[in-house]
Amino acid sequence: MPRRHLRVRAAETARINTELAELRRRLEIPSAWPEEVLDEADRSAALPRLPDFDATDLPLFTVDPPGARDLDQAMHLSRRGTGYRVHYAIADVAAFVRPEGAVDAEAHRRVQTLYFPDTNVPLHPPRLSEGAASLLPGELRPALLWQIDLDSAGAVVLADLRRARVRSRRRLDYAGVQAAIDLGAADEQLDLFAEIGRLREAQEQARGGVSLPIPEQEVEPVDGGYRLAYRAPTRADGWNAQISLLTGMAAAELMLDSGVGLLRTLPAAPGTAYDRLRRVARALRVDWPDAMPYPRLIRSLNPADTAHAAFLNECTGLLRGAGYDAFDASRGVPPPANPGHAALAAPYAHCTAPLRRLGDRYAQEICAAVAGGADVPGWVRETLEAVPELMERGDRRAHEIERCCVDLVEAELLRGREGEAFEAVVIDVDERQPAVGTVQLREPAVVGKCDGADGALPLGERITVRLTSADPATRTVRFST
Repeated sequence: MPRRHLRVRAAETARINTELAELRRRLEIPSAWPEEVLDEADRSAALPRLPDFDATDLPLFTVDPPGARDLDQAMHLSRRGTGYRVHYAIADVAAFVRPEGAVDAEAHRRVQTLYFPDTNVPLHPPRLSEGAASLLPGELRPALLWQIDLDSAGAVVLADLRRARVRSRRRLDYAGVQAAIDLGAADEQLDLFAEIGRLREAQEQARGGVSLPIPEQEVEPVDGGYRLAYRAPTRADGWNAQISLLTGMAAAELMLDSGVGLLRTLPAAPGTAYDRLRRVARALRVDWPDAMPYPRLIRSLNPADTAHAAFLNECTGLLRGAGYDAFDASRGVPPPANPGHAALAAPYAHCTAPLRRLGDRYAQEICAAVAGGADVPGWVRETLEAVPELMERGDRRAHEIERCCVDLVEAELLRGREGEAFEAVVIDVDERQPAVGTVQLREPAVVGKCDGADGALPLGERITVRLTSADPATRTVRFST
């Protein structure tokens, strides 16, 4: 669907902010930092643990959303004979957080950074997450520095990791990077960024991995109000993700070889799920030959095509069941029998966002110890078993918050417009009740339940719907044909 915007009036914005505050209260989201946490963060920010190895000569750059200050990763790319060398620096949170200290205890309570339209609730005090630990340009920082060598096809030849002092040079954003590449104005680093990104995408395809190019609903603040938009990922988003995935896969292999680690896993979807997708493909007239593998089909689809977009939406069902697996063979907990991530077709670990996810610090510390030939820290081994449950609970809370925020703004946007007609696409139909489904409006960027007044809803087709209800109090909208 195309990206559209609709501004929320100022009065509605005030009401939304009140509802968001109430949502945080109901979900018991921390609204303030304990004094001892702030004091400890100030002390550690003033005296970080700086590694001996100096890599400040690497002209690193970051790629993040505009205005972001919690910068976890920075990279430098170079040619290495016929292949490539990727330097990937990750913020070294452990240089500032004392195990079992006040900041550490608060991080275990928060688990991950939470994002609301009006504010963020960070994992670590902003003094660290947006200041002393963030890889901001021009600042000396401690980091975990990966060096990953690739061959001419983008396959990994060697991966190594060490603690280092780094200094990022540039802070870039996705749109700016994409524009520079499209206009032919990219420098050598950005040319390599695109070149390596494409090669890693080809590697993903060869493994049988798949990424779903689905536009996401986003709530965006604008001029004191809010708008809903569909944001389709750019190619630069995908290339940046490939560098992060490359690092996460290298980390997973390192941990599996060592017998201790924390993996992000996703089991393969059952055959019945693919059978259902084939039925959906036939209903949408999406050409899926029997001999065509599912990943190849996904790469052949165009998200701008309404039928293809509806099919891609149905494919998200295959991604359910992702979780975390902790293992430590020395304590009698072996790696999972199937350590892979089905969507990536490879073992994988979350390790590149330690400013925003608690589990990433554990993965970092394990990898740094193993790569350096040292023992894994005792605090990691002692508490590792509890991390998967913490992270899964944090993920559920983050997803609930994201959905609640979008639902609230949707209802506020449409409040008082009951009876109006809207153009929409049917993106999902309940197989047990084909007269009930989900529609995606062209404008505003709203997704909601719809009742088919005359029977089954036509999956993947454009229809006209009427708004039957929009209730900000219950954060619900409903349409009918």
